[in-house]
Amino acid sequence: MKEMKRHLGFTAIMAAWILAFALVASPVCAEEQKADTTNMEILREKIQADKKLVVAANMDLAEAEAKAFWPIYQEYQAKLTKINERMLKIIMNYAENYKSMTNDIAQKLMKESMAVEKERVALKELYLPKFQKAVSAMKAARYFQIENKIQAAVQYELAGSIPLVQ
Repeated sequence: MKEMKRHLGFTAIMAAWILAFALVASPVCAEEQKADTTNMEILREKIQADKKLVVAANMDLAEAEAKAFWPIYQEYQAKLTKINERMLKIIMNYAENYKSMTNDIAQKLMKESMAVEKERVALKELYLPKFQKAVSAMKAARYFQIENKIQAAVQYELAGSIPLVQ
């Protein structure tokens, strides 16, 4: 039963993340984008809270572990959010240039995308020892598995919704 609750919570957070990225990735006119900004901020806050609940449900932290883990989690999430925002800007840039894509623009977008992925890996490498100091190596691995699953689901959805370069 506990495993089923974890799975349902995880599924809910995945759906919310996918929805958020899909909404941001879809091209809209300037007026709609302004109106959607407030809604996106509300959705983002809700997703972050839901994500934290899913992490908590799956980490099984003792009280002492939780005291050490959550401040590191908050720092990591703040930095990860900045990285995700950079990737969203790249996706939006792609959407804006999709119909008028050139080799130069495509090359620039690929270079920026790879830089973001390198930054994501560097962040993980920086924070892995911090998480392992706060909790066991197994629990740190579990946390990164949760993060990786969320990212994989979002990337899968984005891959399906972003058209190939023509």
